[in-house]
Amino acid sequence: MTQSTGYAITALGHVASSGGKARFIKDIAEATGLPHPYLAKIIHTLARRGLAVTRRGVGGGVALAREPGDITLYDIAYALDDPLLEERCMLGTAECSDERACPAHAFWTQHRKDQIDFLRTSTLADVAAFERRQREQGAA
Repeated sequence: MTQSTGYAITALGHVASSGGKARFIKDIAEATGLPHPYLAKIIHTLARRGLAVTRRGVGGGVALAREPGDITLYDIAYALDDPLLEERCMLGTAECSDERACPAHAFWTQHRKDQIDFLRTSTLADVAAFERRQREQGAA
């Protein structure tokens, strides 16, 4: 995955762990250690793609457009055009298929499938649960 996708998952996971309460990008950046200007661009892309809702001013901030259990990590990667989702050769050959396989084809085909399966079956609710456990362990 790209850094943008990782940042987006971290940020939206943080929002999801806030129990549906809108959070300002500045606060998300501080809480997660993500760079504020870069995060703002990512959040605006996610809002344009229908995964987040943004509002300015008092009572504003970033909220999820759907329930955390209804947003998969695949949805986020797709919204950000993550190259992992493209069918391409790991070694960069022009054509890599079952008929004209590169040396890494069998490995990469399975590895990519496993990654995409993970993204399709993991949701922001899973990330939020992880975030809550981390906070509880840090408080103890």
